[in-house]
Amino acid sequence: MLSFFPFLITALCVIVVLSFPIILTHRFRQPSPASDFQLPRHSHNLREMTTIRRFCCNDLLRFASVNLDHLTETFNMSFYMTYMARWPDYFHVAEGPGNHIMGYIMGKVEGQGESWHGHVTAVTVDPEYRRQQLAKKLMNLLEDISDNIDKAYFVDLFVRASNIPAIRMYEKLGYVVYRRVLRYYSGEEDGLAIISTGH
Repeated sequence: MLSFFPFLITALCVIVVLSFPIILTHRFRQPSPASDFQLPRHSHNLREMTTIRRFCCNDLLRFASVNLDHLTETFNMSFYMTYMARWPDYFHVAEGPGNHIMGYIMGKVEGQGESWHGHVTAVTVDPEYRRQQLAKKLMNLLEDISDNIDKAYFVDLFVRASNIPAIRMYEKLGYVVYRRVLRYYSGEEDGLAIISTGH
């Protein structure tokens, strides 16, 4: 039964990826065909042995260890697959030696007409690989994508009010807190809405 699980996940991913363009064609904005921004297939700018690439279906079976951090918000499989199908440019993973997943970022673009902004749904790094500016690299990548592909005016996100290290990191990246949402996280902890100032 366990050996059948990877096949099931892959099959579900294929179904979602193939069906979403049909379902969403008349409901959601598509990236501008006039954009000349090309995302490199691989990026090695962080460290020589680090690869940043698009998140794929197989990663759903491999990123559980990154999500063990109690400050990381986790979701069900269909949620991740929706992001892969609808916003593939905003979903990236960082791999280290031995194809070990070091961290990932998941986001989307929101808005209407010509007014769009990027949103970071989740960004997390395995504790073993922190303090190497990997989160900064992932954030910069999403900002570049939202700017070059969707001409977004800014990027925003939510962070736990108790996650002081993350808040400080975002502040260093030029983000500011603009409101507090009571009991945003599972009705238990307040969330801080943060927005970029220099995007």
